[in-house]
Amino acid sequence: MQSFRNNPRCFRTGPILQGRSFSAHLGVLLLLVCTNVPVSATERHFTFTYEVATTAKAELEFENWVTWQFHRGRDGEPNTNEFDFRHEFEYGITDRLQASLYFADWHINDHSDGADSVHYDDAALELIYRLSNPVTDLVGSAVYGEIRGGHELFELESKVLLQKNFGKWIDAYNATLEARWSGGHLEQRQGEFLQTAAVSYQINPHFSVGVEALHEIDVPNWDETEQSVLWVGPNASVRSGHWYVTITALARVSHNPDEPDVQTRLITGYEF
Repeated sequence: MQSFRNNPRCFRTGPILQGRSFSAHLGVLLLLVCTNVPVSATERHFTFTYEVATTAKAELEFENWVTWQFHRGRDGEPNTNEFDFRHEFEYGITDRLQASLYFADWHINDHSDGADSVHYDDAALELIYRLSNPVTDLVGSAVYGEIRGGHELFELESKVLLQKNFGKWIDAYNATLEARWSGGHLEQRQGEFLQTAAVSYQINPHFSVGVEALHEIDVPNWDETEQSVLWVGPNASVRSGHWYVTITALARVSHNPDEPDVQTRLITGYEF
């Protein structure tokens, strides 16, 4: 979940996300993301779940992310849409250690008054260290650390990544803990615990399909936990040469009307 939604450093635009124009601009945005990536061979089968594999030593990879969140209006309120964008470089320091730079995270969301906002969110640095192999070892595993900073925002994130490959099947699980400080003096504190689980089946060397689930628990002020949220949905991944495209569409299956009804994420990547 993006953590920087009420950033005063935003730009107001016209009603570009309403009605037919909304669909048109969605298509344009996805086209731009797909065509501007020189189209990655590091296979990515999921979009909400990280796999254990890391970029090979001295190799560089570029990824573009687009996440669409849809919230159906209740009690006469209009529907709302948000698009989150991420641009990332990944580099293999060793065959086990990968460093990534998120040099721009930003998003667009529409408002009930008919205007839209474009927000710059943050930048981040990520490290992943692979501990074991998902094919040759009993269980593949890795640890993940991320530091993120933006305007009136500082965040730390850690993950445990688990994965096991059974022939053409891939099973993966992530446990994530986030700590976030925001506000003018970083006085607002929030925690978040997330779990993701995913299964993928390789139909052929270029195409895989599967299912992902995302479970989230917010901990405002590191005090009491809020009601957990669960999303579940299918995914698909296409790979060829140096490029890949992976998409996941998640629908909320828990009763949390304040959370997005649908989350759809598209990741495109290219390995140099």
